[in-house]
Amino acid sequence: MTTAPWRDRALSADARVADLLSRMTLEEKTAQLYGVWVGASADGRDVAPHQHDMTADYEWDELITRGLGQLTRPFGTAPVDPTLGAQALARAQRRIADAGRFGIPALAHEECLAGFTAWRATAYPVPLAWGATFHPELVEEMAARIGHDLASVGVHQGLAPVLDVVRDARWGRVEETIGEDPYLVGTIGSAYVRGLESAGIVATLKHFAGYASSAGARNLAPVRAGVREFADVTLPPFEMALREGGARSVMAAYNETDGVPASADARLLTQLLREDWGFTGTVVSDYFGIGFLESLHRVAGTPAEAAQVALAAGIDVELPSIRSYGDALVAAVRAGDVPESLVDRAAHRVLTQKCELGLLDEDWRPEPDGGPIDLDSAGNRALARRLAEESVVLLDNPDGLLPLAPDTRIAVVGPRATDALAMLGCYSFPSHVLPSHPEIPAGVEIPTLLDSLRAELPDAKVTFAQGCDTSEPGTEGFEEAVARTAEADVCVAVLGDRAGLFGGGTSGEGCDVAELQLPGVQAELLDALVSTGVPVVLVLLTGRPYALGRWHGRLAAVVQAFFPGEEGGPAVAGVLSGRVTPSGRLPVSVPRERGGQPWTYLQPPLGLAGGVSSLDPTPLYPFGHGLSYTSFAWEDFAGEGGEAAEIGTDGSYDVSVTVRNTGERAGAEVVQLYLHDPVASVTRPDVRLIGYQRLELAPGTARRVTFRFHAELSAFTDREGRRIVEPGVLELRLGASSADVRHTARVRIVGEVRELGTDRRLRCETEVGP
Repeated sequence: MTTAPWRDRALSADARVADLLSRMTLEEKTAQLYGVWVGASADGRDVAPHQHDMTADYEWDELITRGLGQLTRPFGTAPVDPTLGAQALARAQRRIADAGRFGIPALAHEECLAGFTAWRATAYPVPLAWGATFHPELVEEMAARIGHDLASVGVHQGLAPVLDVVRDARWGRVEETIGEDPYLVGTIGSAYVRGLESAGIVATLKHFAGYASSAGARNLAPVRAGVREFADVTLPPFEMALREGGARSVMAAYNETDGVPASADARLLTQLLREDWGFTGTVVSDYFGIGFLESLHRVAGTPAEAAQVALAAGIDVELPSIRSYGDALVAAVRAGDVPESLVDRAAHRVLTQKCELGLLDEDWRPEPDGGPIDLDSAGNRALARRLAEESVVLLDNPDGLLPLAPDTRIAVVGPRATDALAMLGCYSFPSHVLPSHPEIPAGVEIPTLLDSLRAELPDAKVTFAQGCDTSEPGTEGFEEAVARTAEADVCVAVLGDRAGLFGGGTSGEGCDVAELQLPGVQAELLDALVSTGVPVVLVLLTGRPYALGRWHGRLAAVVQAFFPGEEGGPAVAGVLSGRVTPSGRLPVSVPRERGGQPWTYLQPPLGLAGGVSSLDPTPLYPFGHGLSYTSFAWEDFAGEGGEAAEIGTDGSYDVSVTVRNTGERAGAEVVQLYLHDPVASVTRPDVRLIGYQRLELAPGTARRVTFRFHAELSAFTDREGRRIVEPGVLELRLGASSADVRHTARVRIVGEVRELGTDRRLRCETEVGP
């Protein structure tokens, strides 16, 4: 029997796919360009707004005779036992392969923003907590575990990471981002991609591009970012994750920028992504994003027109279900309204990826290896604990009240102290799906902070009062909360967010806020607790930063945790007890006042405080800030003082410092390198992060860190839209935060203006020595 060329693994993927496409009908080719939401309900109303407008009717057995591109969230839509779910997915894949002429299975995808979004799967800290660790290697390890779990049940593609850079903290999806700095987002996001891809899972970068820059912080609102902001803030994390992470898929964003929806933007999805950056993978739509071209953006009048616009722009796959890329597209091609070459282009990309995944091979098999599948292993939980511990940020501890005394009287107060969901973001399975299944348990153990603190400090006398609800009005619980506090030596006020979707929470997708005030009456509860005179330790479990200036100087300590995952309770309790020395650093600024948004630390001079306005946007706690229970000395700095060192526009300069742990505890310091450009041809941020290094140090030990600054790291987009290195004097600032500068080196770049291409350096290399 002769093997068809498309089955021959000795041939290149391109040759195999070309042969396969030559044998396929138009219907079979278009079938590779859409997914089917196998877990969705008939009307889809339980998942997201507008879904019911987008769900096409189809007959499964007839549909799969054409083949099928993707299966949407077989595990992430309803609770299913992982072992049984893997078996069911394998059976479905066999049916799909057996029904079509070519025996090609579907590609199954799932959400994996903070762990595999499936029942009984580990719920890791949210991406904002990853950013707080400043520890890309640990994030890469987590992503590899997530990828292994996805692969173990037959999933091929993960819809993560989110590489949107925070521009306005009122936006509900801040919890899904890594932070407000593109270098931090790019380095941490690239590490996640490397981990996921190392397990054979296709990582999907989202949301490409500009989604977090929505006007007024409203979900899906128009984006009015300028050309330079888009080029220098929005795009670099995606470029880094593609070049250094090796991501094989990109998700087009919902938003429009300057009147052009991302899903209809050929300059973004084809010219920039493919022609300039050399991307060869697949571009998938965000859920219903192609239909939104018709219903929300109004740049298409019919499903067929939406298909033509999206295909021409460069979207290869319609997710999550069929609307525009099905029969409507077939009819439009046959009528001559859509060139079949657009279908062929997209199908070639989709099938090439399937070929690379082994889905075109004759010996492909979907069945799991056998035995029970554990998606929340002891190893997973241990890593989730470590990540949570490293992400907790000690914002303030003016009198050294923390760590808590082991035998003290503690009043734990607040609505987030006894709710396990206080630890989880909106894309964790218990928060994302289980609200529709209240009879089903969480599937994983999630200790509350109250239980964790009692376990952490068994000799302490711990009482509890809720005080108020997370978001609802009502102060009837204040009296008991104040009474318990008055009886205690210290009050631990546990306040924050409840993650949800589309207004169902105080943080999460579609949960945008008008101002950065603690939800509900939590601020008033905190006022009441502080008025008792008992020292109050504020613990925040949130998805975004909240304004804390109202209580500055009135609190005994402030601890910030960004939805730290299923092991977050023990992690935060460990920081309070002193078992864990805090080492997290802020990936977003914490504002002083609840208004004054949008603002991040990436401000040019006019964005900073000044005499021309009575409003001072200076944050209470700056980007990169975080305290410890030990102390560090920064010694033997190389580069300070004297004349500026000269380097060419293609030159480099080393900046080094030795960090010594001068305290009695082991701890971690995060050395951050910032660039200050005093004079440039366009306005520049006063400072911006260009490098960092986390150093773990035992008491009395020291490590020397060297940053190899290259002139290309100073590049920016000029008035003509070119990315250039510009001659002039720069300051390289080593700091413990964006505002806490310890050492400064001056560098003079000499020579002619140098234009950079897509091979430019994106990362500041570091070396750690004794």
